Amino acid sequence: MTTRAPDDVTDWLLDADPAIRWQTMRDVTREPEARVVAERARVATEGWGAELLARQRPDGRWGDGVSAPLWQSTLFALILLRNLGIDAASDGARGAVRRVLERVTWGPWHGDSPFFDGEVEPCINGHTVAIGGYFGEPRAHLVERLLGEQLGDGGWNCEAERGSVRSSFHTTICVLEGLLAYEQATGVNPAVDDARRRAHEYLLERRLLRRLSTGDVIDATWSKAAFPTTWHYDALRALDYLRAAGAAPDPRAAEAVDAIARARGADGRWRRDHVHPDPVRFEMERDGEPSRWITLRALRVLDWYSA
Repeated sequence: MTTRAPDDVTDWLLDADPAIRWQTMRDVTREPEARVVAERARVATEGWGAELLARQRPDGRWGDGVSAPLWQSTLFALILLRNLGIDAASDGARGAVRRVLERVTWGPWHGDSPFFDGEVEPCINGHTVAIGGYFGEPRAHLVERLLGEQLGDGGWNCEAERGSVRSSFHTTICVLEGLLAYEQATGVNPAVDDARRRAHEYLLERRLLRRLSTGDVIDATWSKAAFPTTWHYDALRALDYLRAAGAAPDPRAAEAVDAIARARGADGRWRRDHVHPDPVRFEMERDGEPSRWITLRALRVLDWYSA
């Protein structure tokens, strides 16, 4: 398996928006930290990051309330800012988060509770915990709720309140990303760490792709990477999470890693061949064309796994 990025692919990644460039410098070319930090600082003032910040409404939300509910647009705009790697201490990020804190709630259907206090579904609360951890607004009570909702098989499912006792890959990856962000913000927490490890086993026992009961592939599209992922699961998202969590490469992930490797084009790039509806309606790349986001994420996953 070839993991190194050809020079022309590296140059292509570096000739990009600051959000792509700083992560390439950190994860692919391994630039000195000072250079990475300086490049990252540009996310809040240039390109995608600056444009997304500018789209925040005076009421603290994102979106028009027509193409998607305002809560959805707001939630996934903040998730996207996190994925861009905006510096949470930048003036732009701090101003945006302050407006959310002061003006945004989940609406009357959830008692107008503050945005960072979350709501009822673990997939949404996982996202909220991830946002809160990243932007300096961690909520311990929301994490405690998620820990109490972990199912016996190790994962989570938004349908549990309607009686489901089997976990969902989609919900589980959202919660895992949130719990990791919480620990990164507040320090190692034995209960959170244990919950994450149990959820890792849930995914790995199923080889990130298959049913435990039959061994069948659950969804063929999970081998096709998408970005933004919103609430959807796929193998690359799971692998990139495991990499970020510092998990040791596991042989049970080999099939998923191989599926990602085989999707690489002859030019060394990955294409954007699978798209989810985007509540933010923020276009960064075109369908069917080589994707810098997917290429960057795939390269760092292959590099992590080959180690």
